[in-house]
Amino acid sequence: MIWLTIVMALREIRRNTLRSILTMLGIVIGVGAVIALTTIGAGATAKVTQDISKLGDNLLIISPGGDRRSTGFSQASGFTKDDISAIQREVPGAEQVAPTVSSRALVVWGNKNWQSSVTGSTAAYLDVRSYAVAKGRSLTDVEGGSGQPLCVLGATVVKELFGSADPLGESIRVGKVSCEIIGVLAAKGQSGMGQDQDDIVLMPLRAVQRRLLGSNDIQQVYVSVAKNRNTTRVKGQIEALLRDRRKVAKDAEDDFNVRDMAEIAATVTSATGALTALLGAIAAVSLLVGGIGIMNIMLVNVTERTREIGIRLAIGALAREVLLQFLVESIALSMLGGLLGVGFGLAGSYAVTNALKVPFVVDPTMLMLAFGVSAFIGVAFGFLPAQKAARLNPIEALRHE
Repeated sequence: MIWLTIVMALREIRRNTLRSILTMLGIVIGVGAVIALTTIGAGATAKVTQDISKLGDNLLIISPGGDRRSTGFSQASGFTKDDISAIQREVPGAEQVAPTVSSRALVVWGNKNWQSSVTGSTAAYLDVRSYAVAKGRSLTDVEGGSGQPLCVLGATVVKELFGSADPLGESIRVGKVSCEIIGVLAAKGQSGMGQDQDDIVLMPLRAVQRRLLGSNDIQQVYVSVAKNRNTTRVKGQIEALLRDRRKVAKDAEDDFNVRDMAEIAATVTSATGALTALLGAIAAVSLLVGGIGIMNIMLVNVTERTREIGIRLAIGALAREVLLQFLVESIALSMLGGLLGVGFGLAGSYAVTNALKVPFVVDPTMLMLAFGVSAFIGVAFGFLPAQKAARLNPIEALRHE
């Protein structure tokens, strides 16, 4: 009985192929839009998370200056060597601390030059910022705190100055300083803000302070928090320590800023997730439109097939069998539309994520949910036409022209 009803429903759908395709179009567009938007949104969220993680794991970034909305600390002084020592000594969760200074400088080798970011730091910098050495070696602890003119180059600088040549052991001019290349960093790509993280020349902290900047101030401090420590708690300990060392009054705002990358990542992920859900909800409205379209066409079908319904009822078909036939037709249209929508949605999102260079992240739960909603729409919007067909009076139906 059920199988015969399904066969009859599919036969009716195939008999009016063009009408069936147009009827399913609303469901196809609705499901496809929901799948595409949620998949692209999930990919964008994953991309942002990856970009933030490239800055380093469990990372705190300490900068001079208070709240950006405040103008009171625009001239806040940098940090000192003693501040760094105090953090290392008095904050148990601070696993590695990398003081840094940075500047833009012209880097020259032979007849080639490149304007690059020059960072002065210690040996801990690469670990804290999750850099890896592809060739040569990194700075040692002794070299990191010295004024020796040594440098480790990022992949972009190597490409622009040396091309395919081996830069190890060569000397380049950074600003007015001659610097020996001891290592090359593995490529990291762009950060979440679009900054090229491979456009970097890493030198010892004291070398950049003395030879390029002429100042002993430390501009920024990167702190890697131990895995078993809570970054929020360590952040609070650092803030309390620096307030005391910088003699910030009890009721005054901090003249420094400690950013927790884990908090930033969570905030950005939450924002992109909410935006994705909003876009998905907007796209889901087209499913409602598709459902109304199915109901309209099924009502037309009932009117066109009134005599057929009358004949079936007259020769002994039950009202529930007629209702079931039309309901199955409606559900079949919705489910076919849902399947096509899932296919088009995945294909479209794959093309867009490739173009935007974000991960293609498929959520099986969302696929099943979208398909399930399309089936529910078939039931919800197909029931009224099916009920109308089942309630027809056989005699009146046979008289219908």
